[in-house]
Amino acid sequence: MRFALLGTITSYGAQNYKKRGPEAKAMAAKLGIKVEWIYYTQGPYDFVEVVDAPSAEAVLALTTWFAKAGYGKLEAMPGHDVPAMKRADVKAGR
Repeated sequence: MRFALLGTITSYGAQNYKKRGPEAKAMAAKLGIKVEWIYYTQGPYDFVEVVDAPSAEAVLALTTWFAKAGYGKLEAMPGHDVPAMKRADVKAGR
């Protein structure tokens, strides 16, 4: 199951960037989440990630952990590929 994560980093998270990244990767791995790619951005979000996760609950655990660690906030959105969109379109009666 793929998710797009939109992240913001707190000043604490920015000051502790040397440990933030490795700790977040380790927590993701512990939860069975594979980070497919990450880009740092300018604008309302500091980074965008695409992850492959075993469940929505695993992503919820990661977003909760990130906030509790004081690193920032992650917004998670499930991602659907083109075949899934076509199936949904058929189910919607189009």
